[in-house]
Amino acid sequence: MASGTELTSNSYLQHHLQNLVLGKLPEGYERAGGHIVEHSSWTFAHSPQEALDMGFWSLNVDTMGWSIFLGMIFCFFFYRVAKKVESGAPSGFANLIEMTVEFVNKNVNDIMTVKNPLIGPLALTIFIWITLMNTMDIVPVDLLPLIAQFVTGNEHLYFKVVPTTDPNITFGLSLGVFILIIYYSIKMKGVGGFIGELAFQPFGKYMIPFNLILEGIGLLAKPVSLALRLFGNLYAGELIFLLIATLIGSALPYFIGTIFGGALQFVWAVFHILIILLQAFVFMMLTIVYLAMAHEHH
Repeated sequence: MASGTELTSNSYLQHHLQNLVLGKLPEGYERAGGHIVEHSSWTFAHSPQEALDMGFWSLNVDTMGWSIFLGMIFCFFFYRVAKKVESGAPSGFANLIEMTVEFVNKNVNDIMTVKNPLIGPLALTIFIWITLMNTMDIVPVDLLPLIAQFVTGNEHLYFKVVPTTDPNITFGLSLGVFILIIYYSIKMKGVGGFIGELAFQPFGKYMIPFNLILEGIGLLAKPVSLALRLFGNLYAGELIFLLIATLIGSALPYFIGTIFGGALQFVWAVFHILIILLQAFVFMMLTIVYLAMAHEHH
């Protein structure tokens, strides 16, 4: 019984942590259940192994869909408030948005020594968009997947609803920041100045190989640290929600387990709100700091 419960729990965890993947399977591929693909075609993966075999050009449909949808919500509400802005003190939702904008602008002005009109909107977009994506983590773990399964009629449908638990999203965001770091480093210092900063710091011109290794690692560590910090914290938070659901459900009778598990989920959700906001704030602040460093001469 214990092994069967463990298998069920593992299957539950694997199902909730697997993305809805669209990719291309080659002709003759044997799918889960023994079905053979007659012609090479694009389809949804029916198992984690199929998602892996689809390769690099597969697409996590749920991650992409939710991130775009939440980005559109951000643009819609901020556009509505900006369009209706009036002189005088704002109220309600407009007041919240104005406070958020002022908060982001204050951090940008405190850190940036060179004025750049792009950094403020970029920091605001990063903070709000990541906050919205992180907030999906406090939606009950089974609610949206069950709705998706009901709508599609596929009870085995994979449906992951927290975009920032997918490293494709976090690395995509961090690579975008990294490109801006390189762009502004070259724009402000020139190609020679940028290369010289990597080659001659911190030990001078006689230690160029060591300088390149140290500075190169430091430069590449910026996008990696941005992506992994955000991904690791949100993935761990999602995993704890799932573990609470599986452990309580398997250890207690259904009625008692539902009440006790729901209470634990609520407590963790309240605490997790801090993580949601903190990780969005940290990503925004590090982006501002890195871009401020790119604007400065060594």
